[in-house]
Amino acid sequence: MTFVPIDLMRILCGVWFLPHLIGKIRNFEKATQTFEKAGLKPGKLFIVVTLALELLATIGLVFNIYPRLAAACAVAVLLGATYAVVRINGLRWRWQLMGPEYPIFWALACIVSAL
Repeated sequence: MTFVPIDLMRILCGVWFLPHLIGKIRNFEKATQTFEKAGLKPGKLFIVVTLALELLATIGLVFNIYPRLAAACAVAVLLGATYAVVRINGLRWRWQLMGPEYPIFWALACIVSAL
């Protein structure tokens, strides 16, 4: 099997979800509060759905299993994260101000990697 750069990008897009999965699991209650602060209620339900989508995205992107479906799961989570960041912090386009540019970039990278 030969890897091309887009394969590496797809794998990295999937691997980057691991810290998010671990963080949400280890800080379940705090994550729940953050989701509810963003207006995503009930927070626990949104956390569980997000965990499931992130796990599917991770497995699919890393192991090239239905990569387009995996990218769609990733994009759903990342657009939700973008919404939450904007809802909590306002529309500030700078990472220092907790802006939405990172999840938007990551979502676009997931889309490109699955084309």
